[in-house]
Amino acid sequence: MYILLAIASLAFLIVVHEGGHYFVARWCKMRIERFSIGFGKGLLKWTSPKTGTVFQLAPIPFGGFVEIKGMNIAEEVDPTDAFAYPNRPAWQRFLTIFAGPATNYVSAVILAFGLYYCHGKPSTNYHVAKLMEGYDAYGKLLPGDRIVAVDHAAMYSPSSLQLSEAVNARGGAPMVITVARGVLTVDVTITPKIATDDKTKQPIINEATKQPIYRLGIQQEADVAQVGLGEAISSSLYYPVVQTQVIGKGLYDIIFGSAKADPGGPKRIVEEFSSAWKVGFVRGIELLMLLSVYLGMFNLLPLPALDGGRLVFLLYEMVTRRRANPKVEATVHMAGIMILGVVMVLVTLHDFHVF
Repeated sequence: MYILLAIASLAFLIVVHEGGHYFVARWCKMRIERFSIGFGKGLLKWTSPKTGTVFQLAPIPFGGFVEIKGMNIAEEVDPTDAFAYPNRPAWQRFLTIFAGPATNYVSAVILAFGLYYCHGKPSTNYHVAKLMEGYDAYGKLLPGDRIVAVDHAAMYSPSSLQLSEAVNARGGAPMVITVARGVLTVDVTITPKIATDDKTKQPIINEATKQPIYRLGIQQEADVAQVGLGEAISSSLYYPVVQTQVIGKGLYDIIFGSAKADPGGPKRIVEEFSSAWKVGFVRGIELLMLLSVYLGMFNLLPLPALDGGRLVFLLYEMVTRRRANPKVEATVHMAGIMILGVVMVLVTLHDFHVF
């Protein structure tokens, strides 16, 4: 059941993105020849008798595509065909391309609103949710404990990041963790342990300090606060903004070497979704919200073959009022598609631990 939920979640991300392209292209009176979930030859097909669009399910789960008449790189287009992509106004082509990532952002807002209004939103208070075997904290702390001090320095309900910073600042020395447990306040001495990679079993090193990372072996969760309609709306609108900033900071750290990339393809995404749905409905929705923002932001990057790469050429056309050289644009996108294809293959091999 969880695998099916995971596959449905991945399909949701793809359908929402491609649906944005599809509906805006229809609104702009473009002829849509194919709507595909997955790449490759269609396994299941249905042709709309009204529009002639072929809707298909294909076997390669790297994403999907909406094939608009005249949008293919090597396609010859009749200049008198008013329904072909190249013959529509630049602003319509821009909106059609932009609609995919934008719809991912909109879906993140809608999911966040539904979760916050119906279930509540994470508060600034945290509690111990899980303890990992093999760590000193296992059996000493209990689920539900609230950490209020570290070595007698008050840290009321610290986030996981704040707690990690406090732990690593002590370089693995034993620590006195003060927790609120019901009506009691309890001091527990815990010795942190060097974190190791699950695959290689080698110590995890902080790229910035070149020192090993220490962990207590606990997982914290934020308490849930009930909110009204107004706060649910404002928080859901703010959610993709905050996540975009976090993702952007992560990409910056990876590019400049202060953090290590952890790539994952469809297999990894399905595994993450499966694990999230096993934890519960809320965790599954939270991951769906997060990956919606990821997908929207990734596709807006100004790279060839991505929506952002096409938007760069369209912006140039709208500003200068002349089109870029079609051969140059086609070459750039073709090179991007080839590079993206290689990256997809490498990420998939990484998912299956080939290297």
